[in-house]
Amino acid sequence: MSNQQSVKIAPADGKLGILIPGIGAVATTFMAGVELVKRGAAEPVGSLTQMATIRLGKRTDGRSPKIKDFAPLAKLDDLVFGGWDIFEDNAYEAAAHAKVLEPAMLEQVKGPLSAVQPMKAVFDQNYVKRITGPNVKQGGTKRDHAEMLIEDISNFKQKNGCDRLVMIWCGSTEVFHRPAAVHQTLKDFECGLMKNDPDIAPSQIYAYAAMQAGVPFANGAPNLTSDIPAMLDLARERNVPLCGKDFKTGQTFMKTLIAPGLKARMLGINGWFSTNILGNRDGEVLEDPGSFKTKEETKLSVLDTILQPDLYPQLYKDLYHSVKINYYPPRGDSKEGWDNIDIFGWLGYPMQIKIDFLCRDSILAAPLVLDLVLFMDLAQRAGMRGIQEWLSFYFKGPMTAPGLYPEHDIFIQLMKLKNRLRHLMGEDLITHLGLEYYD
Repeated sequence: MSNQQSVKIAPADGKLGILIPGIGAVATTFMAGVELVKRGAAEPVGSLTQMATIRLGKRTDGRSPKIKDFAPLAKLDDLVFGGWDIFEDNAYEAAAHAKVLEPAMLEQVKGPLSAVQPMKAVFDQNYVKRITGPNVKQGGTKRDHAEMLIEDISNFKQKNGCDRLVMIWCGSTEVFHRPAAVHQTLKDFECGLMKNDPDIAPSQIYAYAAMQAGVPFANGAPNLTSDIPAMLDLARERNVPLCGKDFKTGQTFMKTLIAPGLKARMLGINGWFSTNILGNRDGEVLEDPGSFKTKEETKLSVLDTILQPDLYPQLYKDLYHSVKINYYPPRGDSKEGWDNIDIFGWLGYPMQIKIDFLCRDSILAAPLVLDLVLFMDLAQRAGMRGIQEWLSFYFKGPMTAPGLYPEHDIFIQLMKLKNRLRHLMGEDLITHLGLEYYD
């Protein structure tokens, strides 16, 4: 039996609206997948909330329910989809254009996807250079655009009879920029909205609107969005959970698997060269050096945090780490991530590891979107606010409390996530010490 007190969690009654800025390849693959799973036409492979189990108590207790049967998560049948995009295509048309899913599979869910018509987006060409579209909000200040989004949120909730909402950014990667004076306090940010401050990005306007409307916000891109003091203050003020950033899907997913293993065995690394080719809209956007810089920052930070070169200078201090992304239209959404890793072992003798991951970016990202919206809704109903570090498992650049380095080791991240669920449900945390079996 547990000695823990369970947290009071409001029930997951009624409909949960999922609002997505960016109705592109990732968003439509997520929506189509949920609709197919609801119909029994596919399995939710890759989703912890739908397929994973969680061990409770001792190994000898034999208690390992599925997470979806353990935690009070929203049901797939209760999910309702909406969002914004700079293109006017409905979700079915956008999915057909993205060419992630086979036409025969997509046709099975044409009805519900066709009903998802994107609202006019907040867009700024200065933040996404290589694409443009007609379905954008015109005129007014950035404050006006934030108010328009808040009205969109309210209208969507009312029109679809939703009891609760979650917003998750699946839009393009914005150009790299650092926190400015306008980001430091909520008052500064709101003044900046009225003055059209150029340092306020579209994604920040979405995050602001979501939190003002009391809606949890997750950031699936590496943009500087909610990880600024103004947004952290707003999240606390409005009692809203936040998480991000940048979905951990292909090459970085591999790094968070391989690097902890090499470090665990105290094997050194001289160099890690990573290159990618991809041809979807994400690849096109990342052709712009500013957008690539944003992506590069999160990709490069992973190894340094996992390997801790300051603690292990003999093994990792002189590591040469390079990341390249190349737009290659013939691949479409089927990305190839190639890694060459030069390692060394006992007595300094060199070895090499080669990884060639021919992955499908949106297929890997879609179940992350599902898990995040369900867990963020759970966090909201459990009264949790601000940064949700327990969801680091899903991100390349996890948000943490200011001054706290992020945990990138995927196995530690998974332990943190499952222990958080145990804590919420009043179960004992599992430390893996194991002394109870040998007394």
